This record gives sequence, C-alpha cells and structure tokens, in this order.
Amino acid sequence: MGGAYAAYRRPDRRIAAHIRAALGPDVRTVVNVGAGAGSYETVSATRAGEPEIAVTAVEPSASMRAQRPAHLPRAIDAVAERLPFEGDAFDAAMTTFSVHQWSDAGAGLREMRRVARGPVVVLTCDPDRVRDFWLYAYAPEVLDTEARRHPAVAELAGALGGRTTVEAVPIPADCSDGFNEAYFARPECLLDPGARQACSAWSFVDDPVRARFDERLRRDLADGTWDRRYGQLRTQRHFEGSLVIVRSVPSGCPLGSS
Repeated sequence: MGGAYAAYRRPDRRIAAHIRAALGPDVRTVVNVGAGAGSYETVSATRAGEPEIAVTAVEPSASMRAQRPAHLPRAIDAVAERLPFEGDAFDAAMTTFSVHQWSDAGAGLREMRRVARGPVVVLTCDPDRVRDFWLYAYAPEVLDTEARRHPAVAELAGALGGRTTVEAVPIPADCSDGFNEAYFARPECLLDPGARQACSAWSFVDDPVRARFDERLRRDLADGTWDRRYGQLRTQRHFEGSLVIVRSVPSGCPLGSS
C-alpha cells in the first residue's frame, strides 16, 4: 500500500485553502503528524503576502518518507502517540487523512494538543457520512471498512478538548487528491487499480471484492445504468461528502482566531 501514493494523491489547492484558513493567519510553526509524502505541507503553509510557515513533518512509514519531494524537509521517524517534542513547541499542529491509521487516535490527538500552543487541525472523514456515496452500491465492504476505521467526530473533539469546531469541506469535481469520494463525478477513475491502491481502505478487502467491483462498475458504465442512477453527479461542481476539518484551540488562546 502507498507505493504510488504521490502519483494519485496530489494535494488539491481548494482543500488546502480550507486547511490554511483553519490554521489561522498568525501561525508560523506547524508540526504535520502522519505527514506521508508531504501532500499538504507546502500548499497549506503560506498564502500570498504572508510570512512562510516552518513545517516539521512526522511520518513513521519508510515507504511514505521515501516519496517526499526533495524540496520538502526530511520527515522525522516517529508516531503520533509519542511525539518527540517538548510541550507547546509549535504554534499549531495538523494532520491530513491520517488519524484513522493511528493505533490510538485519542493518544495521538492528545499529543498534538500537548505540543501545539494554538490550533490543532484534523482533516478527516466523518464515519457517519462515509456510506452516503455511490461506491457503497458497488463495494460496501470498502466503505464499511472506512466507517469502522475513522474515529467519530465527537471522539476527536473529546480528545482534543478546548474550543472545537467542525467544518464540512466541499469536494471539487476535478479534485486532484484521489481519495474515494474525489471521484464522485468520475467513476471511470476508480477502475484504475493504481487509484484504488492509493486509498488505504481497498487494502482491507480481498481480491474477489475488487474483482466484483470492477465487473459491476464496468457493466453499469457500459450499459448506462450508472448514469441513469447517478449521472447528475457529473454536472455538480462540488460534492458534500464525508470530508471534514475538526479544529480545536485552547480556551483563551491568542492563536485561536482564523
């Protein structure tokens, strides 16, 4: 898993804008936990006219660290549950599409809160909405897996404490970050095994599930069934799916405004 992640999971500038807004205008140092190939580090870090943000990346997977572009700093080999930093070491902390991979999400979030003086920003999926997507009709096992793996939004908020907000993030029809819902208007893309491999939930199902999905979707695209059922999605500019930003700041924090 993740071998071709950088090719299919390219950061989308519109999603990045939501992350940057959640970090706030006064943040200068950020730790990116579960940083992977560094997808949102650069595009989330600065806006025109603002000073550059210094990002420290943490990533335990050697495969993902190896895919980081040369212009990004090397990631520290560590896990969310045991961050190797002093308390309040950073203005903010962020994690994108990662919290569901952690062995103990609550412990990892509490560590992020410990090392960040200001906002903690979590880009994740709301498990209560994961199944509200056409893919469930073709591969329910994949989205059942997603729903089980992603912590509930209330659980994330409870672990972070402070003042917490939850923002739904619209998914653009031409989203360049290839998670499952990014293809809501482009079902043909999920027939590419590489695109599926870049979404970790597909690694939790067996070959017959993947083969059945491929056969059914190809058939329904060829005979028009998919378009009769879901074709209106091809004309939508955005999809309100399960993608959310959970943002927490300590009460009274001077970096809490956005």
